[in-house]
Amino acid sequence: MKNFLYRTVFGALYVAVVVLSIVYYRSLPWLFGIAFGVVSMLAAREYHVVVGSSKFLVWSNALLAALLFVGYFLMSAGIVSVSEQTVVGVYGLCLIVVLVSELFRREQPIANWGNTLVSQVMVVLPFVLMNRLIAVNPHLLLALFVVIWVNDSGAYCVGSLLGKHKMFVRVSPGKTWEGLAGGVLFSMIAGAIFYYAVGTYSLVQWLVLSAVISGVGTLGDLMESLLKRTVGIKDSGRFLPGHGGVLDRFDSILLATPVVYILMTFIL
Repeated sequence: MKNFLYRTVFGALYVAVVVLSIVYYRSLPWLFGIAFGVVSMLAAREYHVVVGSSKFLVWSNALLAALLFVGYFLMSAGIVSVSEQTVVGVYGLCLIVVLVSELFRREQPIANWGNTLVSQVMVVLPFVLMNRLIAVNPHLLLALFVVIWVNDSGAYCVGSLLGKHKMFVRVSPGKTWEGLAGGVLFSMIAGAIFYYAVGTYSLVQWLVLSAVISGVGTLGDLMESLLKRTVGIKDSGRFLPGHGGVLDRFDSILLATPVVYILMTFIL
């Protein structure tokens, strides 16, 4: 009962912060910047804690995340007149310093280089791209989160009732192909609702976008499950009581965000 209460309260708080920071981006951009900037730092830090990195890498990668996110936030929100070349240049220089630092430390340089690059590309970059998505169309970023949430709920319900054929037993024994199909169906319904509520794109585009988010989001979930199984843990952290860590809450979002950004840039 206590765990259920924790899950309900903190789950509602998490949803409220995400939704409000996106909905009020135009009038209160700092709400989004602070909320997602902090989360991007925590996500990078959490990844390195999970893989057992040194304290230096834990905090240096968290600071790299903050540097890149804040730079793109200020630029995308139009708060400070700064060029993308400047943001990327300063970030790139700091990243090089972190990579070169392995020359002065007696640890596992290849593993440290790999984990640094993985954390920056697979964890930090998606949060940076959220700045681009929300600056162009806040409804698109809101839809990304809502569709993922609907997909998770739909997949769980359909999988629990009808699931028989397992997807990846060694990674996530509970996931089934029936659950995946249910998640996609419910996600497309959510996409149709966004079409009638906000328009912007055609109904077909919303349906396809929702289906893609659902499928790619599921892959992101499975990848994070693979990470946790590899290192032998149940939750990636304690970000939200009853819900696990930052990576547990954003696993699907992290893989879906770059895909949505690509679709927005070249197709939508």
